[in-house]
Amino acid sequence: MTEQLPRRSGDHDTQRSAVAGRTAPDCLPWPALITMTVAVFVVVSGEMMPTAVLPQLATGLDVSLARAGLLVSAWALTVVVASFPLVRVTARVPRPTIIAGALLVAAIATVVTATTSDYPVAMASRLVAAAATGLLWSTINAHTAAIVPAGQIGRATAVVLFGGTLGTVAAIPAGNAIAPWIGWRAPFLALAVLTLMAAAAIVLVLRHHPIRREAGAGEIGTGARGRLRGLGPVLVTAALGGSLLVGHFIAFTFVAELLQPSSVPTPVLLLIFGLVGGGGVLLVGATTDRYPAAVPIVLAAAMMLSLVGLMLLGRSTVADLGVVLVWGVAVGGLGPAIQARMMRLAGTKHRTTAGTLMPVAMNLGIAAGSAVGSGVLEGASLEALAPVALIPTVLALLGFTVLAGAARGGTDRSGRLIHNRPTREPEIR
Repeated sequence: MTEQLPRRSGDHDTQRSAVAGRTAPDCLPWPALITMTVAVFVVVSGEMMPTAVLPQLATGLDVSLARAGLLVSAWALTVVVASFPLVRVTARVPRPTIIAGALLVAAIATVVTATTSDYPVAMASRLVAAAATGLLWSTINAHTAAIVPAGQIGRATAVVLFGGTLGTVAAIPAGNAIAPWIGWRAPFLALAVLTLMAAAAIVLVLRHHPIRREAGAGEIGTGARGRLRGLGPVLVTAALGGSLLVGHFIAFTFVAELLQPSSVPTPVLLLIFGLVGGGGVLLVGATTDRYPAAVPIVLAAAMMLSLVGLMLLGRSTVADLGVVLVWGVAVGGLGPAIQARMMRLAGTKHRTTAGTLMPVAMNLGIAAGSAVGSGVLEGASLEALAPVALIPTVLALLGFTVLAGAARGGTDRSGRLIHNRPTREPEIR
């Protein structure tokens, strides 16, 4: 008879986590992740498509370029306002149903946009699509984290958000290229068809990939004091990510003008910026699971250096290319790095809330950065944009550094704060 040694209470969890860690690369639900990548691709393309066809769209709706541009800025504001109420209303609906339903609504609204000649109708349809997209972002963020092993959240997030990069570097230039030939409505109609196809794919694919960890039911409606205690680090991370976007969009809103001093043609620099942004997504996906607190610091530092480089643009072709390369990688990796960090800090209890905070903080950062940049350009000069953009960027860098230092004294290996409790591996529930 073989004597069995007594087993400590934590052995089972440790063994289970070790097994999960060894098999994590083989356990990623690739069909689900790729399907959600397509969903992100179509919603990002839908958000930005007016910028690609703005002159033709303004003519078709018989409005000025400025009024046509409001179709983009109003979208961002709607996402900020509508996300939390819609998440509350749909709290008990299965996530795949929410994602598919949001895509269906966005597709119908896009058809309305493409077929109307009335500006108020176009604006109303854009607001409906934006509200649906805000709900989709909130849900898809949480669902991505819930269907993958704990140690692979960053990698899965990068895969899904790569769809946004594809929308920026592929769909938007394509829309811009074909609009002068066949009109601005065709890209919107094509996008509506793709969105319907994405909704169907979500229904067919996601049901075969159940969640591993369920976010707390009804978490949006729990007590405010307890919710804030649990969400403190998540809120700080969201605010710091938004601060980085403020700095980025103070400069990037007027990027064509800022790049003029370079001897490299501006379209070439912008193409490089978009392409290396995809590389930033992949780089973050490969590193953020191992270094969840360090990656945001590195990205913030890279963005700070690129803004300093903008002040010196035009002195060296090689340096100009380096500035754009570093800037593009930093901005491309920002979204997946911040989202993965927030999901880790939130744990399972607050994951849905964290998923909702992400698009709200990001869209606030975009809107605020664009507004501040416009104010600086009007009240000062083009040369003042980069120095002003450095302010929120440096603040975010300092904030991420402080947050990482605080977390080092009380986190588990997933990056979740544990407030000096004994460290252990995250459980797969």
